[in-house]
Amino acid sequence: MKIIGGPASQLLASRTARALGIEPVLSEFNRFPDGELYLRIAEDIENERVTLIQSTPTDSDLVSLLQLIDACEGAKELNVVIPYMGYARQDKKFKPGEPISARAIARCIRADRVFTINIHEKSVLEHFPGPAENLDAAKLVGEYISGLNLENPLLIAPDSGAEGLVKRVSSGLGFDYDHLEKTRLSGDTVVIKTKNLDATGRNVVLVDDMIATGGTMAESIKMLRSQGAADVYIACVHPVLARNAALRLFNAGVKDILGTDTLERAESRLSVAPLIADALKGL
Repeated sequence: MKIIGGPASQLLASRTARALGIEPVLSEFNRFPDGELYLRIAEDIENERVTLIQSTPTDSDLVSLLQLIDACEGAKELNVVIPYMGYARQDKKFKPGEPISARAIARCIRADRVFTINIHEKSVLEHFPGPAENLDAAKLVGEYISGLNLENPLLIAPDSGAEGLVKRVSSGLGFDYDHLEKTRLSGDTVVIKTKNLDATGRNVVLVDDMIATGGTMAESIKMLRSQGAADVYIACVHPVLARNAALRLFNAGVKDILGTDTLERAESRLSVAPLIADALKGL
């Protein structure tokens, strides 16, 4: 199998290739003077089994993925891994005349098989022209948290919707877990607290699939610290961290931010390469 990484996922593609015992295929990425993207796969892939790995956090990254797919027209088999899929949260219409942007993007991705990782809305998988599978990085996140050797840790989801992820992260590791719940005391007074377990004196890890602007997490960190939590960490699969999100979180008192390399950031402490490699071995 040939592993080809797009411009947004060069490290992850290299790590996946290493996990499979092969070398990644070299590619060239550049721009023409007018701003258009240029791409070239620098190896013959005719009649080969090929896997492309490219996250699409920006529109340019999406164009690069489409270029890579077209450049692989001679491949015997083409698998596409989109570790972080941009537009996946735009999965429905809220007003007349709006597109379902996630559907529009998915319909462009033509491959023998598509893999995503903890996609925000699993319903998006139905829009790909071919088979699509969502991989779950929860176990890897849990193992990484376990390796921190935190004393008396408590894993917390920011809301009930993320409790399933927190449960999977803690599965088999013996972590306590809970979720935050908002209670409105009056028209302008809202209290946020853990639903079932007391965080006082405990090392807390807030867990979610992605951290975008960090606003909700910043408020949660402040609340947990005011209620007596010891250190508060954040663990996520996709460290989007748009604009000044990292500053907001540290300003709120977070001890550290832990993310995976679905997006290659300074906070990407653990790799999902083993997850991808295992999926590819099963083909």
